[in-house]
Amino acid sequence: MLTPNIWKKSSFSGGGQGDACVEVAHRRTRIAVRDSKSPAQGTLSFPSSVFIPFVEALKRDREVG
Repeated sequence: MLTPNIWKKSSFSGGGQGDACVEVAHRRTRIAVRDSKSPAQGTLSFPSSVFIPFVEALKRDREVG
């Protein structure tokens, strides 16, 4: 589980310096997402009840694909 208000970089961050990815942070009832290369440009946020199943589906698709 994410620690509230702490940004965590994706473990799948591409090559190079690892800055080709997104970061996520837990915000009480929502999950915030931002671009790791431009964190000051803003964030998107999603209800936890939607975001968590979305990530789980991505993981399943990656394992099958």
